[in-house]
Amino acid sequence: MHLHPYDYYSDTPDPGLGLTRLAGLIDIARQEVPNSLLFDNGDFLQGTPVGDFIAFERGLRAGDLHPITEAMNALRYDAITLGNHEFNYGLDFLTKAMSQAEFPVVAANILTQAGPSPRKDRHYARPYTLLRRKVTDRAGRSYPLCIGVIGVAPPQITVWERQALGGLIQTRDMVETVRAFVPEMREAGADLVVLLAHSGIGPIRHSENMENAIIPLAGIEGVDLILSGHSHQLFPSRLFANIPGIDVERGTICGKPVVMSGFFGSHLGLIDLKMLHTGGRWMVLTAEVTTRCLRDTPAGANRPALLTDTSCAQIPRMPRVRKIVERTHLEVIENNRQPIGRCAAPINSFFVYLGQTAATALIADAQAEFVARHIHAPELTELPLLSAVAPCKAGGLAGPRNFSNVQAGTLTLRALGDLYLYPNTIAACRVTGADLLLWLERSASAYNQIYPDLAEQFLMDATFPSYNFEIVYGLDYEIDLSAPARFTADGQEIDPRHARIRNLTWQGRPLDPAAEFLLCTNSFRAQGAGGFAGTGPENVVFEDPTSTREVLRDYIARHDVVPVRDAGPFRLQPVRAATAILRTSVAAHAHLDAVAERDPESLGIDAQGFMRLRVSL
Repeated sequence: MHLHPYDYYSDTPDPGLGLTRLAGLIDIARQEVPNSLLFDNGDFLQGTPVGDFIAFERGLRAGDLHPITEAMNALRYDAITLGNHEFNYGLDFLTKAMSQAEFPVVAANILTQAGPSPRKDRHYARPYTLLRRKVTDRAGRSYPLCIGVIGVAPPQITVWERQALGGLIQTRDMVETVRAFVPEMREAGADLVVLLAHSGIGPIRHSENMENAIIPLAGIEGVDLILSGHSHQLFPSRLFANIPGIDVERGTICGKPVVMSGFFGSHLGLIDLKMLHTGGRWMVLTAEVTTRCLRDTPAGANRPALLTDTSCAQIPRMPRVRKIVERTHLEVIENNRQPIGRCAAPINSFFVYLGQTAATALIADAQAEFVARHIHAPELTELPLLSAVAPCKAGGLAGPRNFSNVQAGTLTLRALGDLYLYPNTIAACRVTGADLLLWLERSASAYNQIYPDLAEQFLMDATFPSYNFEIVYGLDYEIDLSAPARFTADGQEIDPRHARIRNLTWQGRPLDPAAEFLLCTNSFRAQGAGGFAGTGPENVVFEDPTSTREVLRDYIARHDVVPVRDAGPFRLQPVRAATAILRTSVAAHAHLDAVAERDPESLGIDAQGFMRLRVSL
């Protein structure tokens, strides 16, 4: 839902994102060749206050055009598939939003009823479509070309969105599904098979219901090319170098061209095929894979490799698409500026990895208070209450503007969105002390291993998303950065002997592994997202349809001045004679006094626009 080139959290324009700007790149690309197709592979319906405003404030009546649908119609999309975030607002809303789409929506592994095999399933949307087009060669001759388009998404949708979907949707393994349907598509006349895979580049080997399955999907015979997503990275990119089966120079995986084009409408991904028609059949001769960026990216050592930039100044304006989203954009800005309360001090996430956690502490307090007021079963009220929160915005792949930054004084709905991005609801799990230790080890794996007597080591694993850096309020603990991580960024256990959590206590006493606790969290995490111990439907003991953002809004409204707690429940243990580099926002420079004990020193701005802050450990 990044439609307009605007950052709604800072209330400022941002020309480096948004569909109205991307529309210009689409127009340029179309003018370069006589034959083109335009696809989207999901996560378009949610992600900004615009999406939430339409879903929760304005609503969609039958026959209403959702602005994303109207914009996609105007841009003449050929087909799209669905991502997991399309289901955040429930099935009824999604169905209404897509009801007037003038292009096919394909989703082969999203089902209303599973059958004995993929071809016997009943699907929420059509599993695939056949696009019959006339294409023109360099001599001006016209030929028929049938393009089969199939879409898949992570089967975990039914877990992550269990409450929103209410059991109305089932899923099937992506690899199993595509493998079953490709022969049928070929038999039906597909000359070219395009896979819209809302999935990232993950493990090499296939495992049932894997989330990031691009490598095994690329290995399926009959698939010609893949549009990837979900992890919102860039491919081709050096990030994926040295992985068996991946050629980042050619942009191929298992020999198939693959592209992944970032997030927020920041890039346009292109696969340029040279095809030969001979003997009544089509052959793919060559494929060139590139991504084009809206923002001028400064050159430097950390610049993503193989990235083709198009200067913002060269991108034409697309008045029709802009006009479609302009009215909603102005409504959202007006709505965002409504005051809801006050805070006496700034609230930001600039130094959350150093233990300054005001942005998460406020959410943790609101969660805990809400759950305490709504739980009445004696077997639950007797349990000690803890609250877990991860920062929604703390840099990472989303860039140097991706930090919460709320000024002291009046709090508005904009500030609320800045602190909590997602339309999650409130939940609580019954967990043990042993679960909590693993929970914290999973979170502490966000840090790189820091070695004694070394200067300027990067503090954070750049591939670890901030939304998996869970902080548990109500406990007290330290993190030993000199120890190796126990988990990978995607939650796979590296070695059970690795341990970073030290001096873990509750109420001043060592945490008993057998002790039971009630842990407040959100619906996404409670249902098992991220692979944290003690989560999953079998451990959820409390669910409420109230969104976390509404809980936070109510909490703020009930305080004359919202309390702000900077110090979090964890500390970083000292590492002898070591310094680290924290990549944070340029705006953090005005708040360095908050981490003065770490002797912070700015080393300037890196190629991505982050301030490089040297800190002592």
